Amino acid sequence: MLEVRELSVGYGPVTALHAVSFDALPGTITAVLGANGAGKTTLLRTLSGLVRARHGSARFAGDELLGRPVETIARAGVAHVPEGRGIIEELTVAENLELAALWRLGRRDRRAAIAATFETLPRLGTFRDRRASGLSGGERQMLAVGRALVTQPRLLLLDEPSLGLAPLVTAQLMAILADKTAGSEMVVVLVEQNARSALSVSTRAVVLDLGEVVADDESAAVAADVDLRRHYLGY
Repeated sequence: MLEVRELSVGYGPVTALHAVSFDALPGTITAVLGANGAGKTTLLRTLSGLVRARHGSARFAGDELLGRPVETIARAGVAHVPEGRGIIEELTVAENLELAALWRLGRRDRRAAIAATFETLPRLGTFRDRRASGLSGGERQMLAVGRALVTQPRLLLLDEPSLGLAPLVTAQLMAILADKTAGSEMVVVLVEQNARSALSVSTRAVVLDLGEVVADDESAAVAADVDLRRHYLGY
């Protein structure tokens, strides 16, 4: 389980997160929602070690994440898919997956993990030898998610995976994430501005406003709260 307690983060005099607390359980997707500037991306960057916290804790499977080097957190099974997709355009699809798996897996396990990733994301397998620079926006996003999944993560942090994607591609991606997570031991934290889509696949939702938690409840309850949706989620 991921346990975030009283997490505060700032950039100079600006407070980006203030005393944020929530839990995320294995086999579930926890959606983190809110407007631009709410602190969603800062939260994920802090959990993956890219940003240093001022105060608080973030424990995963009993181990503290805060203050550890990025590469140590990655080797512990935390995979972060940043906004903007995070792929290496000069490499082929297969090479992108191979490089990502080097962090966590031995050669034999890498082969099995890559095969499993192509099974999960079959469209990637149809152009495994194509350079990432030649992929469409939706295909690049699938590859970014594939690069994370191939590491067999215990904690998957996704930042705006639907950004710039057509509604049909977004629906396909969300369905894949939901299917991959259900029944597994993986913890998924999904940052999204597409609140409808995120609420449809998540079990729990955390709503941020100006760096503070204004709601932490089951996704169905958040979706049913008209005032909350209109005020903080824009629909």
